[in-house]
Amino acid sequence: MDRRSLLGLTAAVLGAGPSAARAQAQTNAQASAQEGLPTQASMTLKPALPMQDIWPGAAPGGEKVTVTQSVVLRKPGGDPNDTAFYNITKPWLSMRRPDKPNGGAVLLMPGGGYVRIAVSKAGGEIDSWLAGLGYTVFTMTYRLPADGWAAGPDVALQDAQRAIRLIRSQAAQFGLDPSRVAIMGFSAGGHVAGLLATRFAEQSYVPIDAADRLSAKPAAAALMYPVITMGEHAHKGSRKQMFGDNPTAAQIDHSSLEKHVPADGVPCFIGGTTDDPSVPAQNGILMYQALKAARVPAELHLWEGNTHGFPLRGKDGQLLPWGQEALVFLQRHGLDA
Repeated sequence: MDRRSLLGLTAAVLGAGPSAARAQAQTNAQASAQEGLPTQASMTLKPALPMQDIWPGAAPGGEKVTVTQSVVLRKPGGDPNDTAFYNITKPWLSMRRPDKPNGGAVLLMPGGGYVRIAVSKAGGEIDSWLAGLGYTVFTMTYRLPADGWAAGPDVALQDAQRAIRLIRSQAAQFGLDPSRVAIMGFSAGGHVAGLLATRFAEQSYVPIDAADRLSAKPAAAALMYPVITMGEHAHKGSRKQMFGDNPTAAQIDHSSLEKHVPADGVPCFIGGTTDDPSVPAQNGILMYQALKAARVPAELHLWEGNTHGFPLRGKDGQLLPWGQEALVFLQRHGLDA
């Protein structure tokens, strides 16, 4: 949580008077306890955004799933809003609505190496920024491939297809143009976004309701420091979560995005750093080359650096280049009317 947000929340609680402050603290502490999080920092716990399950009942293919969903702080003893979820059994969408909706929507897909999903139910700086520009922002917490789901490495693709269809099915309710839905994925979430950008037409699950008659193709995608290939330049942790220690050549090919770009693929912005120590920059390069070979609009930005991921803003509070560049690309390719 940034200092301004913390001060604003504290002022809102304290300004309401002692009894209201105690009630708010108790509510926040109860919310922390329900999530299994420590309560000593409960005054800084933000309220959860509106959420809905992606699937109307049990998610498909869970007959052999025995894991139990859990949540931890990403930094022990740290900000209770900075969380990671393990063993997702009921994937969900959270939503941040803008004060003045412009009709566009963005679906965010956080990362976590396919081991966990690094996401807060209270949202974060990226959905706040986009909502401030008028976009309705959804964040997807998706299932993980090593948890025993029948779909295996394609389980997150099922969730992504269902999520974008669900958003489109509610377009009238939220004042959205169903043709103006873009996606943005980060790290392993970039792989999920890339799956949707390349395999949107695939029937990855048996249709359930009217929403599943809608298109799963996004208008455009931003893949940020993304996991792309399962081959030579793979992020080994993601590959292990998908296939174990000894994947076959067929498995590697199946989940390497650069092998499956269709002629009608989704326009993609790809961003990362030149010396990423976790996901080699070659991942983004391979995807860019495959998109260009298929004549799909694409843009690649590799900023100098040896970090995996980057914040939205610099220390001076100004937007870093990646956010604005990615947004301009998404706007140019269908996010804006």
